[in-house]
Amino acid sequence: MSEARRVEVLFTSEFKRSLRRLARRYRSIRQDVEPVVDRLASGDTPGDRVKGTGHVVYKVRANSDARRGKSGGYRVLYYVETAERVILVTIYSKSDQGDISASALRQIIEEEAPSDRSASPQEPPAE
Repeated sequence: MSEARRVEVLFTSEFKRSLRRLARRYRSIRQDVEPVVDRLASGDTPGDRVKGTGHVVYKVRANSDARRGKSGGYRVLYYVETAERVILVTIYSKSDQGDISASALRQIIEEEAPSDRSASPQEPPAE
């Protein structure tokens, strides 16, 4: 039996800023995002592919409040840099904004993809 593949999960400064801002209003956001980070770290690629970015980017819904339904909750956008490394690009509340443009995602990835490859996997940034 082979060992399960582990993927390093990193965060852009944009993701960290957005998470801190949203945490003021949504107390459970870190717990809501944790299952997404765990799935990414285990090698899954949940969500829908975002076209037009020039990169392998996915958007996945994170939501622990079933009353909000599919249109509520948060959207986590992540970039699959390599088979062993995924970068969380940004997060937003669906009730605050609509979709983020492909050009805005491309800009974040090209400007903010972390250069520090020693970031701790599976730990959403602290406040």
